Amino acid sequence: MSQTEQILSQLPGDVLKRLRSADKFWQALRQDTATVPRVIQESSESLGSIDWDVVICGGTLGIMLGAALQQQGWRVALIERGILRGREQEWNISRKELEVFLELELLSEAQLQQAIATEYNPARISFYQGPDFWVRDVLNIGIDPVFLLDTLKAKFLAAGGKLLEKTTFEGAAIHPDGILVEAAGGLKTRLLIDAMGHFSPIVKQAREGSKPEGVCLVVGTCAQGYPENETGDLIVSFTPILNQCQYFWEAFPARDGRTTYLFTYLDAHPKRPSLEFFCEEYLRLLPEYQGVELSEIDFRRVLFGFFPSYRQSPIRIPWNRILPVGDSSGGQSPVSFGGFGSMVRHLKRLTVGTNEALQADVLSRNALAQLQPYQPNIGVTWMFQRAMSVGIEQQLAPNQINELLTGVFQAMSQLGDDVLKPFLQDVVQFSGLSKTLLLTSVTKPGLVIPVIPQVGLTTLSDWLVHYLNLGVYTGLSPLAQLMKQPLGKLPPLPKYYYHRQLETWRYGSGGDYD
Repeated sequence: MSQTEQILSQLPGDVLKRLRSADKFWQALRQDTATVPRVIQESSESLGSIDWDVVICGGTLGIMLGAALQQQGWRVALIERGILRGREQEWNISRKELEVFLELELLSEAQLQQAIATEYNPARISFYQGPDFWVRDVLNIGIDPVFLLDTLKAKFLAAGGKLLEKTTFEGAAIHPDGILVEAAGGLKTRLLIDAMGHFSPIVKQAREGSKPEGVCLVVGTCAQGYPENETGDLIVSFTPILNQCQYFWEAFPARDGRTTYLFTYLDAHPKRPSLEFFCEEYLRLLPEYQGVELSEIDFRRVLFGFFPSYRQSPIRIPWNRILPVGDSSGGQSPVSFGGFGSMVRHLKRLTVGTNEALQADVLSRNALAQLQPYQPNIGVTWMFQRAMSVGIEQQLAPNQINELLTGVFQAMSQLGDDVLKPFLQDVVQFSGLSKTLLLTSVTKPGLVIPVIPQVGLTTLSDWLVHYLNLGVYTGLSPLAQLMKQPLGKLPPLPKYYYHRQLETWRYGSGGDYD
């Protein structure tokens, strides 16, 4: 019996069975045998009366936007296939990002404080045979998802929202004047918001079963029995390339122990390892990583998953009246996993934009695409993902990725927190990126040159376009802020498009971080 089988079979909830079920899904993606659902249909007939302004499918992240829109006075129904309840594992985020819950009046100061389950400092960045880098106040807050979602659910219901738990989304028919959602006997709505995540059936149909260009494979646990440690790890590696993967680790204190993750960046090639194999690797290396024998660790929870990312992101939905948000939209960076941080970062923008779209009744696919625009600061991160991954047939020096990352972080650390902190929070800014590239190229050219054949000329060419666009957006962003007030009193239709353009420049340049 493997260590994975031995440990997971002792945990409640049939964890080993769920791991193998996820592995079948991952295998189907690698072998390109997954079926493409057909859940969206179109009709030229009028729907007639409309019962809802918004129907949201997917409650875990959808409740955030649902509660905000319901407070704006819209009629909102939320569908959740199970019971809307947060998981036991904390969501990590930086404190500054949580202010949006206060701005949108979704939480009080006291509730926000109660939602914070853990807080630690400092956090470490370290790569094999390189020095440690330390940073404070970055992704050091652990949010209690159970409390957060319970509070938002209560807020949503108190404002008049309709929550349909244990209700499965079965499909939808798009009519000229609305959408008929096949759930709970049929829901007639003006707008359908898809918050069902990476593997939403709507997204699968829109992407026509295309393989993701990148995948982040993740396994981890929350456990007790570790030596006392109140610091965290944001990204750490202590091995060279193994199994055509560079292994990265993350760790932080949790309310009931310590959470540790092993993750890697790869493609969906059929020869890539299974989740169960990756879990075995995690258990094999965990004692060395945390300085403790495996027999001394009391495992409480096991986490695993794979997070796909596509070059065509955010996704372009081919139908009217459907808006993907969160992981469904594909709007997060390919180097991040888990959509909580991205959803929180864009929550105010999505709330304001959806409100204005409903007011102006601009719900066509092209109009709604303005709410999920191209962002060059996300586009440039594709090369970072490539630089941290190894092709299945590629031959790299065993420590090439570690040496490159050590050099890059040495440059960012030398340039200061203004460069380092946004990057660690998945916000790339033109100034910080340019300074880092220049300093790394000048001081360590030997690390930069091998990246070119590793990532390939196509990726490098695409990156250059995104980089130049990032510079353009950075120049336009402050100008847009100056134009915001003089042109703010426009009629609903031009106001919607005008505000979306200003937001595109601001968020696309990482200007929202400031």
